[in-house]
Order: sequence, then structure tokens, then C-alpha cells
Amino acid sequence: MASLKISSVDSLTSSLRELLARANNIKPDGGIEPALISATFNGDVEIITKRAEGGVTANPQDHYAALETACRNIFYELLASTSIQDPSFAQIWNLLDIVCILSDIPLCEPGLVFWLVEELLDSQTIDGCRIVFDYLDSRRESLTAKHFKQKQLIILRACNELLRRLSRAEDTVFCGRVFIFMFQSFPLGDRSSVNLRGEYHVENVTVFEKEQMKEGDELGDAMEVDQAPDAVEKEKTPVVDAPATTDANKDTQTSQPADISTKTVKSDAVDEKSKKPQSQPEPDTETLYPIFWSLQDVFSQPTRLFESQFYTSFKSGLDLTLRKFKAVQQHQQSRGTSKPPFEAHGPLKRKRANTDQPDQPQQQDLASSFNPRYLTSRDLFSLELSDLAFRRHILVQALILIDFLLSLTPKAKKKLENTSNKSVLYTFTLPDEDVVWATNMRTEIATYLQQGQEGKFYYRMVDTVLSRDKNWVHWKAEGCPLIKEPPISASSFLESQRGALKASASRRIRPSPLGSLDLAFLSNTGDEGQAMGLEKLKEQERYSLPRVEDFKGPIIEDEFDIEMAKGEKEKEETEVRKASKMWRALRIASKSKLNLFDRIEDGGNLGVLWDPPPLEPPTVETKDDESRVEKKDAEEKNKGANKENEKVGVNGVEEKDVTMMEPEPAPTPTPNALEVR
Repeated sequence: MASLKISSVDSLTSSLRELLARANNIKPDGGIEPALISATFNGDVEIITKRAEGGVTANPQDHYAALETACRNIFYELLASTSIQDPSFAQIWNLLDIVCILSDIPLCEPGLVFWLVEELLDSQTIDGCRIVFDYLDSRRESLTAKHFKQKQLIILRACNELLRRLSRAEDTVFCGRVFIFMFQSFPLGDRSSVNLRGEYHVENVTVFEKEQMKEGDELGDAMEVDQAPDAVEKEKTPVVDAPATTDANKDTQTSQPADISTKTVKSDAVDEKSKKPQSQPEPDTETLYPIFWSLQDVFSQPTRLFESQFYTSFKSGLDLTLRKFKAVQQHQQSRGTSKPPFEAHGPLKRKRANTDQPDQPQQQDLASSFNPRYLTSRDLFSLELSDLAFRRHILVQALILIDFLLSLTPKAKKKLENTSNKSVLYTFTLPDEDVVWATNMRTEIATYLQQGQEGKFYYRMVDTVLSRDKNWVHWKAEGCPLIKEPPISASSFLESQRGALKASASRRIRPSPLGSLDLAFLSNTGDEGQAMGLEKLKEQERYSLPRVEDFKGPIIEDEFDIEMAKGEKEKEETEVRKASKMWRALRIASKSKLNLFDRIEDGGNLGVLWDPPPLEPPTVETKDDESRVEKKDAEEKNKGANKENEKVGVNGVEEKDVTMMEPEPAPTPTPNALEVR
């Protein structure tokens, strides 16, 4: 049995060497790219399959062990004889590609390729590991496409071992590459890197000087630091009658007014706001030092804020810190406008060049400002406060902590009351007055971060990250449910595919559009040659206005149907038809029989339209009637003549053509008027 296993290892080793020789012919120049796939070998991978089937067939694990042994023998041989900088090291990359192809079939353990990568990383320096990660970044999708559950633990172990070897200060970019590789390899909803219990990194303790040194110790043990060009220029500026101050108190010291005979150097551009008395004085640097660094204890363990003493000190400390940051920024802006002309284009000191690699450009200021730990020396504190990147870093920490406090409001806690992961939920509730303070403080910090060069872009980036982090917190509180949707069934896929094909298929023009009538009847003719089709449409009754009498029969039929209706629905439909016919009959009758509309009741019978009332017979006049009429006409003429002859006089005017009538009793005349009848 042992000899059979050894023979299978030898045969598999020779097969792997044949595949490597085939790969060298495909990639004669070496290098990482292009990647080798199964189709590249034109079926040569089947050699491994046939020789594996010809070996031990009782247990598949024996095949895996034999192939793993053959791969390791070739891997160790190439690794011991070839440097990673040598072009012939491409055989290692080809071997890893072949092992990846075999693990997908599968003819070997799925995690074999990452076992070999793990040993390759352990055998290389940091520069060599960068080259290995160039290979991993280019093959990430193919390496993690299949059997990822068998590979994920090996990926975590290899990457974590590499991160322990890297320096966060010197290999920051490489550490980021390692993290990005893990984030892209693992699914989005994977719980391997989730802090489900909400534990804090309390071991990260910031050590600082809690007691101020004595004057003698400060003079003897003070650290010598390089001063900024602005500080050097400030020291060279002559100021008369200015009291001697230490470096720590320069920012807060104000010059006293005095009678001087010499000219003092003053800034041309003076900030008008600085002349106004401030409601709150600027905090002293020495006083702020212990308060500022004590905030790190709260940043590393936010649950301390549930105690009133820590919360009160945090509020006062953050207020002082923000006031100091604003004051430092104002001083920097005022000093920036008062530089001499020869310093407007840059400092006098020449920047230190990169002597090791002079061809490479200088690193960006933002990237070079990263430090794995804070420098908490009291002598460096004033210089750190003048660094914009340092101030932004501290305020971003404050934003994270304030968002944590705002998640403890009653409104925010109500959204998470039905979640399953109770370990990240807290019983502490933030009072209303503290909610107002936290909201105002967050607004002030956001306003401060938006100031300066590229401030709005920086704050937008920070705000985007924090808003997305709230979604992750909610997802963790719900117990990390699956983010990936389950695959759809084959029947649903086929049905949607048929619908998509039907919607995108080319449509033929229908012989008759939808909703249109078939016009074939226009060409039809009757059996006896009578008018049919188009000729029938020319009949006068199709385009002439109907008579009112034509509606008599249909309306009577509708009235009969209403009386004989069996149900309410049938009755309503018949009433609608009748109303339509009555309305059309009235429209037509309005042109010729408008005088008969007074005899039609509202909604009543329209019989008067087609059955008009009989005419009255003519009357015969007699002689008596004629004399009566003549007498009546004569009376009307006399009345008209009497009205024309009546005239009224006033104050003794003559009266003419007055018809004498029987006088009536007149009223008592007034001296100004006389009425004559």
C-alpha cells in the first residue's frame, strides 16, 4: 500500500512538471500576468485526472494527500532555488495557478493554494510580501470563487500573521492593502470581523504627564524642538515693553499699551473680531494639557459617560478644546496675512530631500502626518495644537462619541427596541438638556471642520463614513441578518427570461390595429345587386338629421321596458337609454317647436312634440258685436283727446282749452300755488 502511494506521488509529480513546462511555453517572459486558466492548457489538465483515477481509488483523501505532497515537493524545490526578484520565480505563480485549477475541479484540497501562499509569505521579507500581494490582488476573484468556506480561515490566519509583522507607522499603505484584500474576499454580511458583544479596546491607554515639572527640571531637561518659521520670525520681531513669557503662554499673552519712542512692527491686516472683548477667555495651554489628554480615556471607553462625574468633565473638556482650536486657527490666519513679501512664496528653509530615493516625489502632508500613537510630551503640545491634521483627528473622535450619545435618546432607542442583539443596547437614556448640548456641539464641530483648505470636502467624507456606520450599527443590533438575497428558483428565472424575450422581440404590424373595425364590409355587394358596402353608407338617413317623431316609438318602448324590468340594474340601464333619447329629441325640437316647450313638464311626457294640440275653430261676429266694438274704440279715442287738452295754470295765468267737469272739493289753497282741475 505504501509503495502504491509513493508511485502515485511520483506520477502526479511528473504530471505537474509537464503542466509547468506547458505554462512556460505559454508565458515565456515570466511575470504574474496573465493568469492561467483551464482552457489555456487545451485539455492537458486531464492528465492529472487520468493518473489520479489510475492510482488508489478506495479513498478520495488519498488522492488529495498524494497530490498535495507532489505540489509541496515542487513548491519547496522552486522556493529554495529561486529568488522572488528573479524572472524564473514565475514558475511559482504558474504552480499556484495550476493548484487553483485543480482545487476547483476538485482534485485536491480547496485550501491547498492558500496553504502554499501562507508558507510563501512566511519565507519572504516585507518587500517580497508586497510582490506576493500583487499576485493575490490579481487573482482574488478566481481564488475565492469556489469553496470559500474551506479557505476563509486560512486567509484570516495568513493575513493576520502578516499584519503582526508590519509596522503601522512605516508600512501603513501595505497594511491597508492587506485589509482591503480581506474585505473584498469575504462576503459583505460575514460575521467574522463583527464585534457582536460591543466590547471596547480599553487596553489602549494614553499616557501623559499629569503633573507639571518644576522650573529647574524644565530648564535642564526641556526637549529641544525645531520651531516653525512663523515662530522664528515672531521671536525676531522687536516688541518694546513686552513682558517675558514662556512658549506655552505666547498664544494667550496680549501686549500692554505703553508710551514708546521706537517704531514697533505691526501687522497690516488686523482682525477686527480680535479687538472685541470675548465672552469666554481663551484657555491656557498649560491648563488645557491634562484636560485635553484625559479625553482619550472617554474616547476609548464611552460607557464611562453614563456616570455623571465623567460626563460633566467630558463636556467641559470638549468645550475648552474646541475653544482652543478656534483660537489657534484665528492666530494662524492672522500670522499668515502678516508674512513679509519674501516669505509669501514659501519658507526660507529648504526642505530635506529624500537622499535614499531622490527620483521619487515627496509624500503628501496628509499621509506623512499619520502616527500610530500620540506624542503626549508637554513640550510638544503647543506644536501639536498648531497642526491642522491633529486637530481634525481629535474632532473626528469627538464626532464619533457624540453620535454614540445621540443614539441613546428616546427617539433613537425606540427604533432599536425590537432588535435581537441586546448586548449592544444600553439602558442609559440621554436627558433632554444633554441632547440639546450634544446637538449644538456636533453642529459647532461640523462648522469648524468645514473651514480651511478643502474643509468642506473633508467634512463630507467624514460625515459619509459616520452615516454609513449608523447602518452597520443597526444591522449588528438586528443580529447580523443575511445581506445577500437567496437565489431565485429555476422556474422563476425561466419565466422572467420568457417575459424579457417577449417584451424585446420585434413586433409585426397587425392586419388590423387593436380596437379598430374590420372594413372589409365596404366592398361587399348584395345577392341581388342592391346597395351594399360603401354605397350603403351614402344613404341619406345616415347623415341627415332625424325628425322628432322618429323618437316616439323608441321612447314608448323604453317606458314599457321600465315597467316590465325584473331588476334594479335593468331598470337603471333602460332609464339611461330613455333619457338619452329624450335629450336628443328636445335638442332637435328646439329648432322648430320651441313654442311647445312651455307645455312640457320637467321630465314629463313629450307627446306635445309629435302630437300638437288641435287648433280652435274660428268665431263669427254679429252686428251687436260690431257695434260693441265700435263703441269701445270711440271711448278709447275720447280718453286720449281729453288727456291731451288738460293744462294747469299757476298764479293767475289764463286757462284755455280746459274741459269743464264737475268740480270736486279742493283743498285749502296755499299762497304759492293754485291747482285748477
